[in-house]
Formats: sequence, C-alpha cells, structure tokens
Amino acid sequence: MTGKNDRYMIGSICTILMVSLMACGNGQANTGKGDDSDNYPGKSGKVQQVDKFDWKPVSYDSTKKYIYLTFDDGPQHGTVECFDLVKQEGIKASFFMVGLHMAKKSDGKKIVSMIREGYPQVLLCNHSYTHANDKYLDFYHHPYFAEQDFYQAQDSLQVPYKILRLPGNRSWAREGELKATVLVRPVAELLDSAGYNIIGWDLEWNFNHKNARPVQSPQKLANQVDSAFAHMDTHTPNHLVILSHDRMFQRPGDLASLSKFIQILKQNPNYVFETVDHYPGLKKPVKL
Repeated sequence: MTGKNDRYMIGSICTILMVSLMACGNGQANTGKGDDSDNYPGKSGKVQQVDKFDWKPVSYDSTKKYIYLTFDDGPQHGTVECFDLVKQEGIKASFFMVGLHMAKKSDGKKIVSMIREGYPQVLLCNHSYTHANDKYLDFYHHPYFAEQDFYQAQDSLQVPYKILRLPGNRSWAREGELKATVLVRPVAELLDSAGYNIIGWDLEWNFNHKNARPVQSPQKLANQVDSAFAHMDTHTPNHLVILSHDRMFQRPGDLASLSKFIQILKQNPNYVFETVDHYPGLKKPVKL
C-alpha cells in the first residue's frame, strides 16, 4: 500500500514533469527566428526551419565546363572586396580561411560570418588555424599537431563542411582517392580518415610576394583556363580549380583585374562557376 509520503513524492514528480514538458513546448514555439524565406510547411502544416547547409548534390551538364574560383588566407585586406565583387558578378566562389587571421583582425569574426552566411553563393572552407606559421616543414613533420590545427580552425571559424586545403600544398583527398607528397601524406591520411575532403588546385593566379600584386593579366589567365580545358590538363576532366589569394585584390586596380577576368569567362556560355562542395567525387559533405 502506498503511504502518504510516497503519494506526496509521486505527485511532486508528476508536477515537475508537467512543468518541464510545458517549458519545452514554449521553447520550441519561440525558436526559428528569421524571415519567412528560411521556412517551409511540413506535413503537419506547421512551419519548419530550413537549414541552408543541408547539402544537396548537383547534376553536371556534360556540355559545360565547371570553374571553382577559390580565395586563400582570409580574412585579410581584400576579403570583403572579393566577396562584394563575387556577389555583384552573380557567380559562385569558395573562401579558404585561417583561424588565426580571424583572431588577429578586429573585424575578423564579422567577415568570416559574412562569408559563412553567404552560402550557397559563397562557401567558407578550412585552411588551418595557424597556416603552419609559414614553417611548412616543421608543421608537416608533426602530423598529429597539424591535424589538431585543422580541428581548431574548424571550431573557431565554424566551417560548415569537412572541406579543407593544406597550407602551401596542392594535395587532394576525395572518396577513394588520396594524392599527396611524401611530406604531407601522414597528415593527409589522418584528415582523410576523419572524413575530410582535401582540395588542391589546377591553375594559380600568381602574385608578387613583395607587394601582393597579381602577375598574370586577366586575359592571360583566361587563356590559361581555356588551354587547361582544351588539353584536359585538370585534376578532373571538365572541372578546374583556380587558386588565388584575397590580399591580391585589396587595391582598386587589382580588383578591377579580377572583375575583368570574371567577365571574360562569363562570355563563354559553356563555363559554369561552382563552389567546391560540388566538386565531383567528394565524400558527401556532412554538415557539422
């Protein structure tokens, strides 16, 4: 038989459970702030939140050539200018960013957030936390330390997918593929095993390391793009990754060169700009 104290205890527990359930219900009712474009009606007819980072594959057109314009080392002087130009030109691009650069820049977090929230037109990717402090041999000779460096960048930058680029190195890791030099292979294997895609590049827009000015003219670089496709000189046929750096375009004249380059490529109806999460053969980019 249940005593008075037992009945009191059971009643108290029931009351606590009911209050907790009511609180949960209220919490759900107050979440999902944002404009209506981020929501859709579910089967119940209620509005549900849509996550822009729920990755979806693309269907490639065999008559098209896909271009992946990438910017490394941001946030820096030039990052905002590149972002604004990409938006203005209506193309897609990917930004491989460095955690330490964000931490050192007064508006670093704001810039990184701007890039992250610009998806799906622009994509935020992982380019390590320290960029090896530009001491690449020491960095890659300590693969477990290097691995943790990328994890720190993933957390601090809040990168949405497991997509990265190794500092100073053009290695690749995709589903069933690992292409890396002897120096970086140990860390590439660790990151590959952890589900990361590693993106290299096919063509680089070189820059003068003394003043960060672009080397090739827009027309010369566009000619190199045409040639790479014509001679099938890309890592994957019909797909070309271009490496550039944000700081190259901090000056108005150099930013105009980037604009000219984009406009030249846009004149070719067979060229399509994409973000690197849609590069063929990647492990499915799972949202973090």
